[in-house]
Amino acid sequence: VQLQASGGGSVMAGESLRLSCVASGRYFRNYAVGWFRQAPGQEREWVSIMNGIIGNDGATRYTDSVKGRFIISRDSTKNTAYLQMNSLKAEDAAVYYCAASGHPNTVYANEYEYWGRGTLVTVSS
Repeated sequence: VQLQASGGGSVMAGESLRLSCVASGRYFRNYAVGWFRQAPGQEREWVSIMNGIIGNDGATRYTDSVKGRFIISRDSTKNTAYLQMNSLKAEDAAVYYCAASGHPNTVYANEYEYWGRGTLVTVSS
């Protein structure tokens, strides 16, 4: 599985962005898809996960700081996952990465087998 994240940009606080993660590979829908972010000088942080559609339940989870503002989704027909980010805050600014894992519900970066290159999100207050 190869992943390519896009959709980052520079926005004002309160605005929205939608990140996309396009995957290659016919079995992508079986994998859990996660989004992580890394701000300058900080460790990579798990943001959200959506379980695979086949064999898992497609359930979603979010880190507390983005609950109610971010929405993860996926379109299996397009082999694409999304992260809709609303009401962005300055503290959301980071490089965002998408990743795929054979482990459902995992928030641990070392359990994600496939990673895309990051996309930068900047938020001005």
